Formats: sequence, structure tokens, C-alpha cells
Amino acid sequence: MTANDQLQFDTQHEDMIHDAQLDYYGKRLATCSSDGSIRLFDVSDKQQKFITALKGHTGPVWQVAWAHPKFGSVLASCSYDGSVLIWKDNAVIYKHDQHQASVNAIAWAPHELGPMLLCGSSDGQISLLKFNGTWEAQMIRQAHATGVNAVSWAPVVAAEGNTAQSGGLRQQFATGGCDNQIKIWAEDNQTYSVKQTLDGHSDWVRDVAYAPNIGLPRTYLASCSQDKQVFIWNQETSGQNSEWKRQQLSFSDVVWRVSWSMAGNILAVSCGDNTISLWKENVKGEWECISKVDESGAKE
Repeated sequence: MTANDQLQFDTQHEDMIHDAQLDYYGKRLATCSSDGSIRLFDVSDKQQKFITALKGHTGPVWQVAWAHPKFGSVLASCSYDGSVLIWKDNAVIYKHDQHQASVNAIAWAPHELGPMLLCGSSDGQISLLKFNGTWEAQMIRQAHATGVNAVSWAPVVAAEGNTAQSGGLRQQFATGGCDNQIKIWAEDNQTYSVKQTLDGHSDWVRDVAYAPNIGLPRTYLASCSQDKQVFIWNQETSGQNSEWKRQQLSFSDVVWRVSWSMAGNILAVSCGDNTISLWKENVKGEWECISKVDESGAKE
């Protein structure tokens, strides 16, 4: 994508862009903005073409998320207006408005678990939207007393004892909040409860991200915070309640987002100083920076 191409995307929105997500095949791009709109682009064949603008929110839209293509052309969005919208073929098919404040984060469950969307809100609650003929909302109150900023699903693995639903697959996710904590949740008999709480950050947790499962004996979870730290947590896959170990990466500014590569072996870190750095674990088990890009596109 050239500088002119980026300018084309930027000028489509009237205000700051908060999120941009490619679909499963990398052919469509959805962006969302403070102007309350979502815009779709065709980015196939190394070109980009504006498709349409989706307008349904009455406040800034914080995140967008594409569902797995086995469920059709489905996109979810969350907003400061306290709602979550689920779009299919560019039309709203469901509106979730049971939160009492801004909905800050959304994430689709692994497709093996069916069409299910996890939502986190400033009202301190999380909710799960499940489709089984009709959409249903399950509210989990007092998840983080002072607000939820981030949500992430764990990779699908076989549940211990096959006590979980969805054919014996474990349903587990992480949330990060304004209480500086990360909570690990798991499902048992259609009820979700906190299995572990990870402490270490000294300010709001801004993002959490499970690494994709690539067959390693450990599960990786990254978290970032306004305390200018990133923690890379790991846990032995063989035990859901085993101890989480962590490694700390320090930065010079607030860290807003963490994101794993598809292979799960490279972590991208986005900071408030407009830099993005890539980190990889070496043979000694230490995480080292392998690349860094600033806002001008210059590499270090």
C-alpha cells in the first residue's frame, strides 16, 4: 500500500480511525471512526475500492470484527453509544443494547464453538452473544468493577474431562480492565466464572491477546497497559489451572495494543509514541525486538 493509498483510506472518514480489520481471506477491509461510521473496502488484487459506509451507531465506533466465513459475511461493531451491532451483507441483523456504558472491545469465539461474540464494557460487565436460531445475550456482571477495556478468546483445545459444552472443547477467554487486572474465564455447564486473576500491571490494562495455538506445549497471552509495560504470560497447556509465568517488556510510552502473527510466534506492540515493534522469542526463551517502525514508516 502506497502513501497515496493510505491517504485515500484516511479521507473516507471525517474523524479519527480507531480500528481496521481485514476479513478472513484478506479481501475486504473494515474501518471504524469517531464519526460513528464503518467503511468497507475491497482490497483484493493489491488494489482498494470503496464499497459502502455502514451507519447505525450514534457515537464513536471503537472496534470492528469479522466472523469466520463459515457463518457468512458477518461483521460486528462496538461503540461509545453502548451498543453492539451485528451486520450481515451490509445490513444490521441484531442490536445488543443491554450495556449501560461504552462497549470498548469485541471478539468472535473460535469458529469451532459456533457464532459467539464476546463484548466488554465500561459499565464493568462482559456479555456473550450467541446465535442458535436467534441471537441471545448472556450478561456477566461485575467482571471488572471499574470497566472492561479488552477481551480475547483462548485457542480451542480439548476440555479436561470433557465437561465443557460444544462437543468437549474448552471455552476460555481473558479480559483486561481499569482495575489493572487480567482475568481468565472458563465455561462449565453454560456458566462462566473467573479461574485465575493475573496481577502485575500498575495501571489500566489496555489490551490482552492470546496467541494462536501452533501445537506448542504452552499457551501464550500478551497484555499491555498504561504503565508502559507489556507482559508475555505463558502456561503449560496440560493444566488449565497451572501457574502463569511472565516476562516483562518495558517501553517509553503508553502501550495501547498487542497482536500476534498468524503463526503465533511474533508479537506486535503498538505504543503511544506512534511506533510499532515486533518481538520474537529466542532459543534462550527471551523475547527480543526484531523490528521497529515509526509513524513515518522508517525502520530501526
